[in-house]
Amino acid sequence: MTETQHALFAELARRVAEARDRAAFAQLFDHFAPRINAYLMRQGAPNGLAEEIAQDTMIVLWNKAHLFDPAKSSVSTWLFRVARNRRIDLIRRDKSDRIDPNDPIFHPSPMEAPDEEMDATARDERVREALKTLRPEQLALIKQAFFDGLSHSEIAERTGLPLGTVKSRIRLAFKKLRDALEADPKVDTD
Repeated sequence: MTETQHALFAELARRVAEARDRAAFAQLFDHFAPRINAYLMRQGAPNGLAEEIAQDTMIVLWNKAHLFDPAKSSVSTWLFRVARNRRIDLIRRDKSDRIDPNDPIFHPSPMEAPDEEMDATARDERVREALKTLRPEQLALIKQAFFDGLSHSEIAERTGLPLGTVKSRIRLAFKKLRDALEADPKVDTD
């Protein structure tokens, strides 16, 4: 680019900044938008994104032309820097490539066969009935350990019981549950 072109573009940017000169902006747009678009595509931006960033860059020129300082850089350098920075900002914000579509969390669990679902429902009901046979203090400990996910130490701390008492009550509760479930011939205890 020649010194004359640099001076012309600087003058056009000044007219945009001072008078919101649409004709001056149109000249700058016609010259730089396609070049910025091509530059962004060479940098790996898809066509639609490159065009969007190029237009966004030109909007920056329209809204912030007063920030352009011809003593520091040319209009060309300033606009390409704006485009480059916009592209970097978009890349930093784009987190879509960090999602693994093969992650099991995005795939629903396979449906259970109806007979397996009925067996599970029946088994759950038998376990609920067996839980009713426990003494209240045993049931409370089982709930804290398996439904609340507390460790034996956390249960001891929460209840004020000695750790050994917590462990023995849970062990006795398990034995009672096993006995109740084994008494039912339909229950598989493996």
